[in-house]
Amino acid sequence: MSETRRKLTTIFCADVQDYTRLMGTDEEGTLASLKRCREAMGRLIESRGGRVINTWGDGLIADFPSVVEAVRAAVDTQNELAGFNARRPADGRMLFRIGINLGDVIVEGDDIYGDGVNIAARLQASAAAGGIVISSSVYDQVRNKVAVGFEFLGPLMVKNVDEGVPSYAVKIGDAKDETPPAQRSGSARPQPQSQPQPAAIMAADMAEARPAPRGRRLFGVLGVIAAVLIVINLLSWQGVFWARFPVLALAVVAALAWNRDQTLFNRKITSLAILALGIAGINLFTWTGQFWAVWPILGIAAAMGVRWSMRR
Repeated sequence: MSETRRKLTTIFCADVQDYTRLMGTDEEGTLASLKRCREAMGRLIESRGGRVINTWGDGLIADFPSVVEAVRAAVDTQNELAGFNARRPADGRMLFRIGINLGDVIVEGDDIYGDGVNIAARLQASAAAGGIVISSSVYDQVRNKVAVGFEFLGPLMVKNVDEGVPSYAVKIGDAKDETPPAQRSGSARPQPQSQPQPAAIMAADMAEARPAPRGRRLFGVLGVIAAVLIVINLLSWQGVFWARFPVLALAVVAALAWNRDQTLFNRKITSLAILALGIAGINLFTWTGQFWAVWPILGIAAAMGVRWSMRR
């Protein structure tokens, strides 16, 4: 039986942006390019004292005894692959995203398990194509030791970790002008805390963590609809401001959409708070001298308290 132990290590996660699209366009050419890029990445990792732990599909996980060397290996990798991609058509470039985390992991044989690996995978999934994202634990070790810039991205939500993990984008080459996608994990299905994930199956987590394209469009649309309803109400005024109810509903929808992507607060608790505010708004808009919303709000507050007390 293999020995199980723990160690503090630097976890390096990488995968290919739009790999499915590339495979659908040119399967054999994509596999050949992936093999070439992986060989280059493995060589650079080993040259910096790292060890490739596992590969699957388009992904790769490695670990390093040195945080500084892990970041240098990531920068070397992205610089070398940038040269490789410069000779390829824009729609056929193989752009890797890299995430690096320093954490305590479980070691069993040649594999590693635990939240340290999970966090590295989430960091990778939040990186821009051709970019690198690191955790604050990595940043604290390398900020004055590696000749690159850093951009604070805010907290990153991770499975089984209630508080966001502060993260930084490493600014190298063209990647410093790209803004990484918003960091999300609201769509991820929770997993039992007692079941740590091996590096070999992190591909599924990465697939869940890949952010869907969102922006300000939804809020703009909701704002335009609300404005149109108010104008219609005013132009057809008969003494009743009926637009207040659909506008309130639109405000709740906008708040829930914001909550889906925000990383500052616990999403479930924030959803309950939005629901409570919506009920309070209905009570105020239908005011008859009685604040009946106090009872459902009290129930929601109790649910929020239970949720907060059960945080890990």
